Amino acid sequence: MAKKQIEAPVPGVLFHKPDPESAAFKKSGDQVAVGDTLALVELMKSFMPVQAEVAGTFKGYLIDDGENLEAGDTVCEIEV
Repeated sequence: MAKKQIEAPVPGVLFHKPDPESAAFKKSGDQVAVGDTLALVELMKSFMPVQAEVAGTFKGYLIDDGENLEAGDTVCEIEV
């Protein structure tokens, strides 16, 4: 099986959850559909979704929750 790397659309701070009290958008082994929100990137008080471009199985985040990233950094992987 192949892995698709999902990249950050903009630089900022990565969040795995929609808010501090919620669970992560996805955990390893979850099924992913095209368009699913996988994470959020905060840039200047705006939140941009990181969305799945392919369907498959979520393999995990490659950048920790709350960490800074650059546009194009790999956020997570999906096995297709």
